[in-house]
Amino acid sequence: MDPEKLEHFRQLLLEKKERLIREALKTVRGLEDTEIKLPDPTDQASFESERGFELRIRDRERKLIKKIDQALKRIEEGSYGFCEACGEKIDEKRLEARPEASLCIQCKREQERLEKLRGD
Repeated sequence: MDPEKLEHFRQLLLEKKERLIREALKTVRGLEDTEIKLPDPTDQASFESERGFELRIRDRERKLIKKIDQALKRIEEGSYGFCEACGEKIDEKRLEARPEASLCIQCKREQERLEKLRGD
């Protein structure tokens, strides 16, 4: 991949990471108000459920940040854009959609198929 394209993907990754970190900080600030007590038990249960849902989302985003960091490292090492399973080039359209992708679409489909069979 030429240096211009690598820089483009590096910028995409950095922007995505920055967005995720901003959202995480909003959540942390919201958690600082943990002592919200609503008079109605149903409202309190709903509030707690929403908070739990948001925390699960942030956990998934934390994992995504790790993948972004790994992709940035692959750019530095010169292995970005190549499938970690088969070694083939990852289609640029896939990288535009998921710049943190480490598998080509065929290997990703196979990984998902195997996970489904295992029940993951």
